[in-house]
Amino acid sequence: MTGDSTSTASGRDDSGSDDSGPDSSLDPTGSASGSAWIERFDSRVDAILEPWRDSPVAARLFASASHLGDFSLLWHLAGAARGTTSDRRATQAVALSALLGAESLVVNQGIKRLFRRERPTQSGDERFAVRTPSTSSFPSGHASSAFFAATLLTALDGRKSAPWWFGLASVVATSRVVVRIHHASDVLGGAVVGLGLGLLARPWIRRMR
Repeated sequence: MTGDSTSTASGRDDSGSDDSGPDSSLDPTGSASGSAWIERFDSRVDAILEPWRDSPVAARLFASASHLGDFSLLWHLAGAARGTTSDRRATQAVALSALLGAESLVVNQGIKRLFRRERPTQSGDERFAVRTPSTSSFPSGHASSAFFAATLLTALDGRKSAPWWFGLASVVATSRVVVRIHHASDVLGGAVVGLGLGLLARPWIRRMR
């Protein structure tokens, strides 16, 4: 996620977020149709990930991934690291950062405003000290920026790099469910949005190869 306003994440509160909006039992479209299926899906994924929250190694990994995903920091750093190897890649790094900024505006100031979904907890899981965005839970900005960046970096580095970039994106996206800032369906939605925006931007970024 790249530009959300935030509140401090400390204690655990399962009552919902401080966003005013429809009941979290509704699906992200705001209608009741399909909400039961989405709730079951989110609950099942949450239960599957619960052991990871109590694993010191997994907890550290996903908490770190969540922090690095704030403001797309990880992806800016990845572009900057590539940029140190050649002038061409330095230009690509600037372009990537600019596109990540545009993606943030589209998602956080555009798409998220269409939804008012509550987050699974008000301030995240008490086992993780993470920042809590004040925007809609759907779609996940971290997931969107991660898959957006992965799509563009794969376009720059070639198909052989896809497992690395999309694997890293998947870790960042999953971290948001592990720390209980997002529902699993939020992350899936964000991944689809990021992938779609990335495919739209890919022809332009490919010109810089």
